[in-house]
Amino acid sequence: MAIHRPKLPLPSDPPDALIRAFASFNLIGRSPAFIEMLRFICRYADCDAPILIQGETGTGKELVARALHYLSGRSAHAFIPVNCGGLPDSLVESELFGHERGAFTDAHAAQKGLVAQAAGGTLLLDEIDSLSQKAQVTLLRFLQDRQYRPVGGERQIKADVRVVAATNADLAMEARAGRFRQDLYYRLDVVSLRMPPLRQRDSDVVDLAEHLLGRFAQQHGRPRKHLHPDTAAWLPFYAWPGNVRELENLMLREFLRADGDMVSIEPMVEALPALRARETPKGQTFKLAKACAVAEFERSYLNEMLARTSGNISLAARLAKKDRGAFNKLVKKHGLDMVSFRSPAR
Repeated sequence: MAIHRPKLPLPSDPPDALIRAFASFNLIGRSPAFIEMLRFICRYADCDAPILIQGETGTGKELVARALHYLSGRSAHAFIPVNCGGLPDSLVESELFGHERGAFTDAHAAQKGLVAQAAGGTLLLDEIDSLSQKAQVTLLRFLQDRQYRPVGGERQIKADVRVVAATNADLAMEARAGRFRQDLYYRLDVVSLRMPPLRQRDSDVVDLAEHLLGRFAQQHGRPRKHLHPDTAAWLPFYAWPGNVRELENLMLREFLRADGDMVSIEPMVEALPALRARETPKGQTFKLAKACAVAEFERSYLNEMLARTSGNISLAARLAKKDRGAFNKLVKKHGLDMVSFRSPAR
């Protein structure tokens, strides 16, 4: 059965038209950063150039990759997502390119690789930064001429596949540090998109939350529920370190817990300093006042440490006598912009 290809919107279409067109891909929002991302998809969906999608965990990189595929001329063919972190080093060539019968122990039958499965379609290389050096060399050889040979095979096969790579790391920085091959980075970074984190998408969080509540009602066969106005008021102030995925998990939990037709959630600690400005001191409980004080202290302390180290996370964590990962998690939780702490280049 033929797959219907949605009409590809134009980058010049008005925002409302783009919002309607991409809702079917679960890409929901109307902030300037989000609309700019939708225009990017319109501009590059129908070309075969490799695309590198970078962004924090949970920002929707795979959703964008799927939209690029299903709005392209390749939509009738397969979209194959590959978790590069799950490719074992010893089997990376077999996983990507397949193998012939008897190519190695336990190869009792020939098997297609992921590249062959994506023939005519799109291959998404997710978590591309997690590839080992050996796997990077293997992928580089393939990207140079789009030809491969199955393990144990004798002939080269030409692959008709579009490659989209995704990562939550700064791949340029990884390449400069020698942790990722520069020649492979340049092969992947022909066209690049940096996904905006949810904290930079203004009030999109409220639109997304309402959309998710509607979806959960359909999935679970329950009555439609809406955000309580007080909850909708504080959601945009939270930093959302886990981005859309964190919001989705929170909304599902609260949707299932809510008894009535309203979902009401107490403000998270990270949102309280911004909200406190809207309240009178008399209206605060001890618990709320304490949470506000803790959040303010955390943010002030992080700002001081990062200012002293010009944004060097590792050095700041050592000065604070705190684990680097835990320190970095706090920085993300409070939505601190690392660029503002770095000293200007001389």
